[in-house]
Amino acid sequence: MAVKTTLTTSRVSPWLSPLLYSLGRYVILPLYFDQIQVTDWQNLPMSGPLLIAPTHRSRWDAFMVPYVAGRDITGQDLRFMVSMDEMQGFQGWFVRRFGGFPVDTKRPTIGCLRHGVELLQAGENLVIFPEGNIFRQTQVQPLKPGLARLAIQAESDKPSLDLKIVPISIHYGQPVPRWRCHVNIRIGPPLRAADYCVGSPKQEAQRLTADLERSLKSLSSCVHAPTSSVHPGTQN
Repeated sequence: MAVKTTLTTSRVSPWLSPLLYSLGRYVILPLYFDQIQVTDWQNLPMSGPLLIAPTHRSRWDAFMVPYVAGRDITGQDLRFMVSMDEMQGFQGWFVRRFGGFPVDTKRPTIGCLRHGVELLQAGENLVIFPEGNIFRQTQVQPLKPGLARLAIQAESDKPSLDLKIVPISIHYGQPVPRWRCHVNIRIGPPLRAADYCVGSPKQEAQRLTADLERSLKSLSSCVHAPTSSVHPGTQN
């Protein structure tokens, strides 16, 4: 008997997504947070496809990642692979129209992983939180292997893809972000998926996961008090 594969899809609302990007950047985030400092914005490639790998400390991350790498920065909407419990209720309604689709972090389906590969091969920018879920600890948690496997499969099946994995550390001034706390976001140098397509897929996925975890730990250990947030378009 053939195994049935559940089809996974995602979409970006042509009217709601631009509205949320603008509200988030210019209204919601400046009103709620004291300061948002972004360091090393030059590490973010301005052309895709990108697999963006942030730490996950709060539901506010859904606003912080677009603040750093959304349409008004890279020229592309983001797609999000999001844990199933974050796709419930009113929040889930918004996330689905914001380019999000659910994944069971304990048992990812073939359809979900395939959709992620298809998005990257189509030149989209995909966000995957490699720790899997929200963690209040400042320390980087062991990464799930799915991100590396997906990246290697996308690059191996389309060698000219030139997929880059971008590590991002998001640090809030409080374990549970509250009114007027500060935020420090650090962008690390991208990893090239092609550099991990030279050996056995399993071993190369382990190597990519280890390198990504090492990068996130390095970024998270360099947290400084915020001073200002500089849009890349205003940098000298």
